[in-house]
Amino acid sequence: MTQLNLTLDQEELLELLSGNREVAFKHLVEKILNQILAAESTEQLGVENYGRSPERKDYRNGTRERELITKIGTITLEVPRHRKQPFHTMLFELYQRNEAALITTMVEMVVNGVSTRKVSNVIEVLCGKEFSKSTVSEACKVLDSEVKTFKERSLDYEDFPYLMIDATYFKVRENHRIVSKAMMIAIGITDIGKKEIIGLDVYDEECNETWMDFLGKLKQRGLKNPVMITSDGHMAIRHAITKVFPGSAWQRCQFHFMKNVLDAAPNSQRAGLELEMKDIFNKSKTAEEARKKMCEVSAEYRDIAANAVNILENGFEDVLTVFSLPSEMRVALRTSNCIERLNGELKRRSHVIRIFPNKESLLRLMGSVAIDYNDALLSKRMMFHRNTPEKITVEVKIKLQTIALAQKQFLEAA
Repeated sequence: MTQLNLTLDQEELLELLSGNREVAFKHLVEKILNQILAAESTEQLGVENYGRSPERKDYRNGTRERELITKIGTITLEVPRHRKQPFHTMLFELYQRNEAALITTMVEMVVNGVSTRKVSNVIEVLCGKEFSKSTVSEACKVLDSEVKTFKERSLDYEDFPYLMIDATYFKVRENHRIVSKAMMIAIGITDIGKKEIIGLDVYDEECNETWMDFLGKLKQRGLKNPVMITSDGHMAIRHAITKVFPGSAWQRCQFHFMKNVLDAAPNSQRAGLELEMKDIFNKSKTAEEARKKMCEVSAEYRDIAANAVNILENGFEDVLTVFSLPSEMRVALRTSNCIERLNGELKRRSHVIRIFPNKESLLRLMGSVAIDYNDALLSKRMMFHRNTPEKITVEVKIKLQTIALAQKQFLEAA
């Protein structure tokens, strides 16, 4: 390589030693890098500047300015230009790696719940260069392919006999208005209790068509008919299950059901009614025992909480599906609480954003959070004992299929 000779004049040396050291050091680095570029140019051309040599390979064609972001601020480089072949430098390869690391850092900060404004402020302090919020948002687009791969991956590598589904809402700007978008989520559970996020997508609303589309895509990707699906009591979910997975029994989330009942009760009766319902769900050994206790609670509260009792009686059979499973599986599958925890994490991360600029950014960022959350799920212990799958006998499956058929007929007749 051509030898590098660094020269400093007296004024530069004095400023470096006694003046504004940050400015002087920045100027020194800029001068060193520019001389490295000039030396690389000489080596590639095969001749010194203004020199003559039979070894010449190309001719100089001036320079162009290029900014380089460094830890000491932004410096301006004089990049040589050649007439025939492009000029190459190791500096830009290093710069590209640093730039990629910087972009990755910005994206990770946003995904972890730091606002784009704060990210731009932090990067400005570190690099001495301002990054707009739009620049940070643009950098986050590197996540698109990862989220797309995650949400569209094939599901034929594993059986998920148990499924939990739910939707949570986020604010999005659309056509100069702020609207709510539904992010639908599905968590699949294997026969040994390994949880995994297997479905994730954004829709304008929860309706028959959107839930059918969401579940239909799970089926297209390889999800076999689940034995049981747990969700809240949204009618669109119930409709979609009977159409897409007609052989799957539906378990209404006991937590959401209890909340529905309590919301309809007078304030003075809620605490007592809540204790009674917890006693039904936690201490009943069989569905018959649960029904008996429910009738006793209904008789006790009918005159003082009529609306709540009506909801309790009309929806009670929907929360008993889980009693068809072995007792050690019921607590884990009787509610959709594991999705609620994921929803809470999504809301926590989105709190600093508040309003997403568009639907794509919502899916991009919350999808990335879901990927991280899924990695954590895969590392957790199994929900069931290793011998539990042996207890899911043919009789159990037939009983659940009978429940699924009855639920389908009831819904069609309603």
